[in-house]
Amino acid sequence: MTPRLVFVAGALALSLPTQASAAEDRAFDVPKGSLSAALPVISRQAGVSISVVDAKLWQARVKPVRGRMSVDEAIRRMLNGSDARAVRVSATSWRIERRPAPPRLAHRPAPRQAPQPRAREPSHDMVAAAQDEIIVTASKTDLPYSHFAGVVTQLSGGDLAFGGERGMDSILSRTATVSSTHLGSGRNKLFIRGIADSSFTGPTQSTVGQYLGDIRLSYNAPDPDLRLYDVDNVEILEGPQGTLYGAGSLGGIIRVVPKAPDPRAMTVQAIAGLSLTQHGEPGGDIAAIVNVPVGDRGQAVRLVGYMLTDGGYIDNPLRGQNDVNRVHVRGGRGSFRFDAGNDWTIDFGGVYQSISSDDAQYADKAADPLTRNSMVEQNASARYGLGTIVVMKDWDDLHFQSSNAFIDHRLFERFDASLPEAPPGSVVTVGAVDVERLFAPVQITALSDVPRVLDQHNATRMLVSENRLSRPYNNGLGWVIGASFIDNHTRQDREYGYGPLRAVLPGVTNKVTEFTGYAEATVEVMPDLVAAGGLRLSHARLGGMAEGVSFAIAQAGRATTASRNETDLLPSFSLLATPFDNVRLYARYQEGFRPGGLAVDGNFVRRFLNDEVRTWEAGVRFGDKGHGLFDASIALSHSRWRNIQADFIDSTGFPTTANIGDGRITSLSGALAMRPTEALTFELGAVYNHSRVDDLALEILPVFDSAPGRLGRIPNVASHAVRGSVNYATVAGNEDFRVNGWANYVGPSRLGIGPVLGESQGDYIDTGLAMRVGNDRRGLSLTLTNLFDSRGNRFSLGTPFVEGNAGFMTPLRPRTLRIAVDVAY
Repeated sequence: MTPRLVFVAGALALSLPTQASAAEDRAFDVPKGSLSAALPVISRQAGVSISVVDAKLWQARVKPVRGRMSVDEAIRRMLNGSDARAVRVSATSWRIERRPAPPRLAHRPAPRQAPQPRAREPSHDMVAAAQDEIIVTASKTDLPYSHFAGVVTQLSGGDLAFGGERGMDSILSRTATVSSTHLGSGRNKLFIRGIADSSFTGPTQSTVGQYLGDIRLSYNAPDPDLRLYDVDNVEILEGPQGTLYGAGSLGGIIRVVPKAPDPRAMTVQAIAGLSLTQHGEPGGDIAAIVNVPVGDRGQAVRLVGYMLTDGGYIDNPLRGQNDVNRVHVRGGRGSFRFDAGNDWTIDFGGVYQSISSDDAQYADKAADPLTRNSMVEQNASARYGLGTIVVMKDWDDLHFQSSNAFIDHRLFERFDASLPEAPPGSVVTVGAVDVERLFAPVQITALSDVPRVLDQHNATRMLVSENRLSRPYNNGLGWVIGASFIDNHTRQDREYGYGPLRAVLPGVTNKVTEFTGYAEATVEVMPDLVAAGGLRLSHARLGGMAEGVSFAIAQAGRATTASRNETDLLPSFSLLATPFDNVRLYARYQEGFRPGGLAVDGNFVRRFLNDEVRTWEAGVRFGDKGHGLFDASIALSHSRWRNIQADFIDSTGFPTTANIGDGRITSLSGALAMRPTEALTFELGAVYNHSRVDDLALEILPVFDSAPGRLGRIPNVASHAVRGSVNYATVAGNEDFRVNGWANYVGPSRLGIGPVLGESQGDYIDTGLAMRVGNDRRGLSLTLTNLFDSRGNRFSLGTPFVEGNAGFMTPLRPRTLRIAVDVAY
């Protein structure tokens, strides 16, 4: 058939639908694939006629379109990223033609990818753009949120950067169900929905899975706290999420989706800010984002670089130092997209970030505000490197993806281990270490003015690979089937320093090799009833060894530390019903697990077992996010946690890891968003957690006291939290103006398990206000955080090696003003 005949046939075929206004909002459900397959669908659903000028465009690959929106928006989204563009011929007819090549000039107008959101956009986590249907890409089947049985929070990248990019703190300030230990940037553990284990960076795997795109960021390492520059969005799925994401997703997952390289145009963005902290020293931040097309075959490279310094505000009178807790962050990210032809795409990427903390973030409760008397500088550093290769292929209604990465993550921490003055002739010990005997060959005096430190080094290397084939959800069906491989090695070394002397303490190496297969499907079994079910089978080989111990001790513990195998089967199923318009009810069952490992116990290394969470959840949602006057949701979950892995202070005074027993957690959460006008949005979110360790393991009972009230609660998660915000956005002339204010209340919690870590924390309010005036090309921002300059206590752990741990607190950063400019070309 000649190109002219193809054009005529296409024009005649697509002129049949009922005519409609292009400005009228309509519901669309158009699968991705070739233009020849998608065009009849979108034409029929839009009620307009569409012709194609160039016959070669019929085989162009186009994007899926789902949700309620105008016709021109639907066509634009379908063609986004392709070589085609739509030209409006009349009110009810369109012409699709090849997009002309743009002039290759650095000064040409940039596409609408501003570093800050437009003022007319919505606020953030609970409201979507008015024309959008929220798609849960973390479901691995591009499932519409209206069909998702569970709790998901989607934060836009522009909103996370609004008021200053703060890494994980940007996420914590926008959600009520996510919490952190606040030990320091690059050292924290994250928790979701009350599934929390401990305060330390030990051998236990995190309870929250963290992902950059589809790449797993860590296994049993702390949150790397990557800065969230140039991201599309962040999805938070409350858990467990064991079927799709496997081990380490007991509480849920946090998935950061970076912006992909764009082959259509060159863009340059820059952001620079200066911050002034009350009672402290100034700080600053600078970042640049560059997108460069490479050739004319769909290749492009995207680069991000940044430097930040957070000024210190803790004084150390004992050493005569002020503002000791400065933090420096340096990092970058790069990706190259290669179009291999025939709908194959290969993305090569890399991430590197360095975090250096000059000193610890905690203060003494009994001292003057924002002061700590410490004999040593408790510095820390984190180095995170990631290399990725992602291969993708699209068919008409199928998507294949292979995600592969190598991770190198190193963390150094120094703790103050100084002791009170020892009486003459007494034995000086730190934990299980008899200092006098340890340094017997050296003549020393056990004086209180001799600094003592404990240094801890964690080194993690991980290789991950996931390959999956999926059918994105459309026409009532979506499914995914996949397999993954993880090989993770983590080594923890410890060293005790007494003045100028050093001695090696027992350490441990953990090795995990995991093979997994999984599958999940979502089916609309009847109108207004959607069912989903899945299964995951994981086989893990575990091993390890003691580090820094004598040969006799290592041989004695060999039976405990020998390699072993674990096999876990994780089912899931859910139902979602829509009995009334804009009212959805759902019920869900899901499981999650963490494999076991090895932990240091005094001078020995011993094994801890895998733990498992089983969760029942039910909820109701009213309205559609971003549509109408309001939307709301309520979710209730109950979890049984078996063989809880947790870190605590053992009888020798050192942190260790063990299975502390079984527990149960009940969580009630809710969210409400109201839009009284197009420019004004109010949001409110709250969570209540009730947790108990109801069956303590016999082997850990000796380290606990007899006060049962201090033992029952699972640590580090507030019993309740509330978050509220207001957002106002308007347009004045050619400038946009936006202001956002928020307040978060974090209720009380406990530091950890056992009498030493049984101290209270939390019970504080954090506030902030951010404003921006500008447009897509330039903007001026003003941000004020901790409006009332409150102290609070985010975390009660200072150092576990100093007696009197009850005297520590981690205050909020004092009132801080940030002024910033952003430009885009």
